[in-house]
Parts: sequence; structure tokens; C-alpha cells
Amino acid sequence: MTTDVVLKEKEVSENLNGFSIEEVGDDHLFTGLETPMKPDAFKLSDTQKKEKIASLFSEIMDVMGLDLTDDSLKGTPQRVAKMYIEEIFSGLNPANKPKVALFDNKYQYNQMLVEKNITFYSNCEHHFVPIIGKAHVAYISSGKVIGLSKLNRIVQYYAKRPQVQERLTNQIAEELKAVLNTEDIAVIIDAKHLCVSSRGIKDDTSSTVTSFFGGQFNTPEKIAELQNTLNY
Repeated sequence: MTTDVVLKEKEVSENLNGFSIEEVGDDHLFTGLETPMKPDAFKLSDTQKKEKIASLFSEIMDVMGLDLTDDSLKGTPQRVAKMYIEEIFSGLNPANKPKVALFDNKYQYNQMLVEKNITFYSNCEHHFVPIIGKAHVAYISSGKVIGLSKLNRIVQYYAKRPQVQERLTNQIAEELKAVLNTEDIAVIIDAKHLCVSSRGIKDDTSSTVTSFFGGQFNTPEKIAELQNTLNY
């Protein structure tokens, strides 16, 4: 092994907090709140990205030995490229961030509002296989309220990108804190990871639960009240 290769492996290990690339993938390492993006992530247009992805995915299929002249397969690279950019990874593009309007809390409703069982589909950033789950979000108004559908849209926006569940939980919470101008936010996510159930350990019965409790929700009494509401 050359000196350059050894130094490169040492640099990668240090950047990953001492973990190897393989350990990161299997141990679900979460490196920060922001989704890792290149500075020039939007240098290419969506059309250019789809063209490049289609070309590269054709190469992947060819390497695997698939016949791209077959009627069933020849459109697959373009379908995958469109799916990546317009659907399952559309949350990478800030232009797709939901526009949120706030309204005065004219009902003077000062208890917690809970939107539970928000179904979402995301993808594990370590293996690019699905994460399927439900999110529960709650807030206490600081004087303004948000349309209920916007709570769902915020969850979907952050889910539609390569993710780890811890980051997804915190990104939703931080967005709600900023939008609603309150610390009184709770987010609970219960999800199944296909990188656990369909490969590796192949455990199909477990699920992963993560939570964020801010402000008034960060007390045993409020957590218990929220859990009781979710269990109705």
C-alpha cells in the first residue's frame, strides 16, 4: 500500500470520527443537522441532472449485465432519473420548500395541537433504500397558527432527501420552531429502515423511534400528555 493511500485512509477515518466507511453504513452514524451538500449543488439544472443520472444509471445497469435494449428496461434509466429529481429526492432543492402562511390565533387555543400519523417515505443515505414511517408533530401557539396541511408538507419536504432518522427529526423540529416562532415544539418519528430489514441484520420486526421535545414539551408532564394523546 502506497504512502498516499495510507494518508488518504487516515484522512477519511478522521473525518468520520474514527469510523470506517463500512462502519458508518451499518452503524447509522449521524454527522450533523444539515444535509451534506456540495457548494455547487445547483450548478446544473434539473433537466441536466436528469440527463446525467440517466446516463450513469445506464452504466450501472450495463455493469450488472442487464439488457438495455429490452422493451421493459430501455426506459428505466430515464424513469429513475425523473424519480430521483422530481419525487423521492425533491427535498434537496430549496425551491421545493413549502411556502407557509401563518394566521392569528383568533380561537385563543392555547393547548397543544397534535398532527399524528403523518405517513412519509424517505431513503437511507448510507444505502439508498427506503425508510418508511409515521411522524407525529405538536406545537403550542405563540400567537400564530399554521394550516394543518403545512405540517404534513414540512415533514414530506425534509423526508424527500437521503436521510438518517435523527437528522430528519431535528430538521423538522428546527423548521417548525423557526416558522412558528416558538420553542414549544415536539416531533416523534417511528420508522422502519429497509437497510435493517432487507439487508445486513435482516430484522423485519424492529422499528426506530426518535424524538425532539422543546420548550414546554420538554417536561415529564407534557411528554406524558402528548404520549396519552398519541395513544388515543
